[in-house]
Amino acid sequence: MKLIMVLYLNTGIIMSQNLFFSEYAEGSSNNKYLEIYNGGSETINLNNYQLINCRNGCDSWEHFHPFNEDTALNAADVWVFCAVDANDVIKAECNQTIANNSIFNGDDVWAIQEINTSTILDKIGEIGDDPGSGWNVAGTSNATKDHTLVRASSVGSGNGGDWASSAGTDADDSEWVILDQNTWDYLGSH
Repeated sequence: MKLIMVLYLNTGIIMSQNLFFSEYAEGSSNNKYLEIYNGGSETINLNNYQLINCRNGCDSWEHFHPFNEDTALNAADVWVFCAVDANDVIKAECNQTIANNSIFNGDDVWAIQEINTSTILDKIGEIGDDPGSGWNVAGTSNATKDHTLVRASSVGSGNGGDWASSAGTDADDSEWVILDQNTWDYLGSH
């Protein structure tokens, strides 16, 4: 019986490691969204996860956003959280809305958390002092402000909370591709 439980727990850990942010957009006005990707080969029950965030510098997580009840994310598919007042292009791909006052600016931290263990699977930004306008990514100052970030296709799992490693210092060591603000060409798939 113990062997079976260990195998089950390990399978759950492996499945959850494949859940990560595939796209982030801090567009003009309320045109903002987060895209989550299931990079595994199995469907993931999203009831076991939530998005968490804090705004403008913080010492701990302030806001918790569970996925819609009874939500499953198929392998190689995405789930998009967007602002309630996002434009029609974004809304056409949006699976779940977040109130405009809860949606983000470039200096807000976001993470995907496994609820039962409080494990951080993936994170954008850092808890702590407000970075100013946004975080640097791939050598670009304030890249999380007024840009769309798309995860490189070579990335197969979340950063486990290691934002600095994920952001990188230049285009060669970053997990992200930086696009101009209001670029939504890749929204809805990864």
